[in-house]
Amino acid sequence: MAVAERPIPRFVAEHPQEAIPYGRWAEALAERFLEACARIETDEELGEPGEVTWFPDRTYEGRTYLPATAPTANGFELFGYVSFSREHEGAEAADFEARADYTDETAEANPEWSLDLSEEVLGTWRGPYGRRGEIALVWGVALVPNGAVATAELGPTTTDQCVLAEDRFTLISLDNYTGDYLEVKLWGPAGAEMAAESLYEEE
Repeated sequence: MAVAERPIPRFVAEHPQEAIPYGRWAEALAERFLEACARIETDEELGEPGEVTWFPDRTYEGRTYLPATAPTANGFELFGYVSFSREHEGAEAADFEARADYTDETAEANPEWSLDLSEEVLGTWRGPYGRRGEIALVWGVALVPNGAVATAELGPTTTDQCVLAEDRFTLISLDNYTGDYLEVKLWGPAGAEMAAESLYEEE
């Protein structure tokens, strides 16, 4: 076995296990998400939230994360997630947590976007010699048609991938490590790259 030149975590999260939430389950999750939205501290008049959009689930270190977004009446977008744990497969969800923030950078206001991305940092990861990176939860919408798979790319390394569900995807990846920053790529059914977007604005 060859020694890894770049020993970093890859594909650390479980693949999506359930359909995108709907019905009473979606309503229960939305209640928790909107409660988190109501706790956002800002001087902006965000306006009433609209319908909550859910993204594929990903499970990492025993917690399942369900990202969400919702437009507001005043042109903002609320984004965040609801997370929970289960004692075992098939058990009731418990230990819920919800986080939310807002942005005025929306896909509607930026028609040139090919991917609409949101991100939350879940924790840190330490590599050799005390080097530190962030574990990022990234979710998004493909704004170009016929996408099949989204991947997370850290420098030359693919660190996660997710099959699109209703043009939506969720990734969990190492980010901000030894000078490399996460880039999300969209791939078509035949494996052709269709779009790429950094989580960081270019200077």
